[in-house]
Amino acid sequence: MILRGLFLLARGKTAGMAEFSPSMDAFTASLAPLIAFPLVGALVSATGGQWEFALVGFLSRLCSVLVLPVMVYEFARHTEREALWLRAATALNWSFWMMLPVLFIAAFLGAILVEAGLAMQEAEYAVLAVAGAYLLWYRWFIVSAGLGLGRWQAAGFVGVSSVAIAVFTAVPVWLVK
Repeated sequence: MILRGLFLLARGKTAGMAEFSPSMDAFTASLAPLIAFPLVGALVSATGGQWEFALVGFLSRLCSVLVLPVMVYEFARHTEREALWLRAATALNWSFWMMLPVLFIAAFLGAILVEAGLAMQEAEYAVLAVAGAYLLWYRWFIVSAGLGLGRWQAAGFVGVSSVAIAVFTAVPVWLVK
């Protein structure tokens, strides 16, 4: 159900939103792996003696994971689409995992570009730019379909939320270094 929804959305099909439940249980299930993986990484770092970096890294990642659903809720409330926020936030949480197949495809395309004669670094930049643009479009599409927003509203939300996630992720780690 979730995978079908992810791949329908990845192809620009709004029907993919129906594959995500608008329940609190589905939402918390979508958050669990996004919290568990950074927690395990922090535990590994802490056992290696880097407990301060582990704690700050975990807390910054926790904040960056939680800021998106909070922003979705507040934006949905502000635009009088509050009934749609759980489904949209759940789909956005699960959409993180689309990064894996996209990066796999990008690596394959990068190898083709290198074999065709493009320098390795240029191929990397090209495929990462295309993959990044696609993943931004993917988030834009989920926000647009999930909250029933227009193009520019969804683009504004993706831009602001991307900056907020970057700030919550990077600034605390920079402050510790």
